[in-house]
Amino acid sequence: MEDKHQSPFTNVEHADTLISGATIITMDAKRRIIKDAALAISADKIIFVGKSIDAEHAINAKEIIDGSRFVITPGFIDGHVHITGDLLTRGYVPDEIDVGFEKKLNKWVIPRYHAHTPEDERLSAQLDALEMVRSGTTCFLEAGTVRHLDAVVDGLKESGIRGRVGTWVEGRAYDPSDNQSTLIDEAIELLENEVKQYPASSENKISAWPLLVGHITNPDEVWLAAKALADSRGLGISAHMSPYSTDAEWFLAHTGRRPLEHLAELGVLGNNVSLTHVVHIDESELACLKQSNTNVIHCSIAAMRDACGITAVGLFPEMAKAGINIFLGTDGYASDLMHTMKMTTAIFKDARQDFRLFPAHDALTMATLNAAKALQLENEIGSLEIGKKADFVLHDTHRPEWQPIQNVLNQLVCSADGRGVHSVWVDGVRLIDNYHSTVFDEEDLYRQAQIAGEAIIKRSGVPFVCPWPIE
Repeated sequence: MEDKHQSPFTNVEHADTLISGATIITMDAKRRIIKDAALAISADKIIFVGKSIDAEHAINAKEIIDGSRFVITPGFIDGHVHITGDLLTRGYVPDEIDVGFEKKLNKWVIPRYHAHTPEDERLSAQLDALEMVRSGTTCFLEAGTVRHLDAVVDGLKESGIRGRVGTWVEGRAYDPSDNQSTLIDEAIELLENEVKQYPASSENKISAWPLLVGHITNPDEVWLAAKALADSRGLGISAHMSPYSTDAEWFLAHTGRRPLEHLAELGVLGNNVSLTHVVHIDESELACLKQSNTNVIHCSIAAMRDACGITAVGLFPEMAKAGINIFLGTDGYASDLMHTMKMTTAIFKDARQDFRLFPAHDALTMATLNAAKALQLENEIGSLEIGKKADFVLHDTHRPEWQPIQNVLNQLVCSADGRGVHSVWVDGVRLIDNYHSTVFDEEDLYRQAQIAGEAIIKRSGVPFVCPWPIE
């Protein structure tokens, strides 16, 4: 009698690891969610995604993991995170002061960044990498505010995470005594040197992009050089723009055009450009984004905390409707992208009083496929498919926020968070196992971070403000 469960597979494949019995959210072209499913990896690649019963016949694995308590997703991708500057001085900027964006930067933010030594930035990058991976983020795009790139890359390589980083580049002269031409030349040289030193390839999990701080920090010559460099080397650019109205006011006063209109006129927008925040834009700028296929990084929690006015003026529903590629960033407040997904589903539902805006599946798409596309990694990560990189997350459903399991997609985005991340693989290497790092001595890392953070605050001279007495 013919076995009704006979496998269609005729050749047995050898795998390093097989996880069987899980629920898999594939994010493949059909967006399949497979119950009682299996995933197998060999070296750094996925070689099987499908039903567990088929894996029994198709896969011969060295290690078999019971996945019955887990939901497996692709690794998340954080599109905007400051991996230095904020982590070791976490929570130090008072959230009840209202001194304006420029004064806040100059008094509370920039001094902390400048007080970091190379060793501090290396430690900060490792701490953030640990936080990201422990909450399911396996790849990130740095915000372009690294001052000691060599130390940071060295630290990140030890962490095992995948990412794109860049040196802090500012080529605009603010002081009349500064030589503008010299600053431009130095900025362009920085961009050229970093992408040459840390080239992007499938073998290099950490590489450099010509990242620009954005806002008004770089003149047209630097933007043009960065775009030419990105185009010629197949890289991307990222920059902050228009979290508040101040960027638009400056560009209108100095160029006669709004920021995105000016960048479009320069020819430096495009599908390899990702702009962060993009809150205070108008319809003409939205058209510039659409026509150029420029990507937008939506930092929902940061926008709310920083009182950017996103619920009042943000055009993110219109961007989504126009087909603009939107992905998500944490901005360094807390590098658990699952919290950001949750907020993303909520803020415009309330602002527009429309339940249909940004449902859970849209938020998950932003955190995976959309981000992979913007990082030019859509052929390698962002979904769980045969041939793609083995970057994936096991979410533990034996936790109260997961029970009872009814709608796994909605529960992942709207109920769960990074605390339920049990295990994480990047490039086929298990970086988190049973909630703990396989790479770092976590207690030692926390001890070093405490010592370094206190020293940074002392050197920076940033005042401590707390409304309650600390004895």
